[in-house]
Amino acid sequence: MTSRNVSKINQVLQEWPKNTVATQPWFTLLGVSSKLANWHVGSGWLQRFGTGAYTRPGDHVEWQGGVYALQTQLNKTVHVGGRTALELQGLSHFVPIGQQRRVLLISDLQERLPAWFQNHQWNVDIEHRCLSLFKYVPEKSTTELDCGGFKIIMSGRERAMMEQMCLVRNNNDLEQVCLPMEGFTTARPAVVQKLLENCQSVKVKRLFLWCSEETGHDWFNRLDLSCIDLGKGKRQIYSGGRYDSKYKITVPDRQIFNVFGSSKK
Repeated sequence: MTSRNVSKINQVLQEWPKNTVATQPWFTLLGVSSKLANWHVGSGWLQRFGTGAYTRPGDHVEWQGGVYALQTQLNKTVHVGGRTALELQGLSHFVPIGQQRRVLLISDLQERLPAWFQNHQWNVDIEHRCLSLFKYVPEKSTTELDCGGFKIIMSGRERAMMEQMCLVRNNNDLEQVCLPMEGFTTARPAVVQKLLENCQSVKVKRLFLWCSEETGHDWFNRLDLSCIDLGKGKRQIYSGGRYDSKYKITVPDRQIFNVFGSSKK
């Protein structure tokens, strides 16, 4: 191997965070061709992780290290979202006791994740959903998850809650998504406002506002509902529930909602 090739792989190793996946497109940007990468696999410098993906020998790569490559090297819109983002920020109502942990990844666009990520046997169950929930996502609606040596993008609490509400399909889903709303005492009204104004789901907007008002958080009164398009017509969100005339949705009746421990009397 020439000294030039040694220099190239050394540059890669210096810029490559430990315990993450490296992809061929990123290698190419650094001057390492697929042929040279294959040579490094044979020489022991690299370890093949899948088609067009590599790891450093001796590294222990978890799902976070795979997401890092998707976000920073392949420019995917995928991020940690919904219930997983809520769990990682202290709202753990979605964790099933005694079951293997599930990780929800959400893409803002219709995109497929590469085979090396989909086919790998991670130590968690990965669920990937494409939602296209917002016309525009405010910068402050995301946060970073520190993975020790590298960081990945994650939905902030407010955005994660709306993402999870988008996935509500039945009564149990709705009851589970209402539980964490009690912990939204420090929600940022400016971020909530921007998200709701740019949200493309009438169901999510109505459900989020109803839940926020029912839990009685002070920040709710700082929202300007006149700037939020709530659409027209009625929506049945909760089967067998009561009809809320303000938001034109069916919701759990008062007795059921009190099980959530609502602060609103």
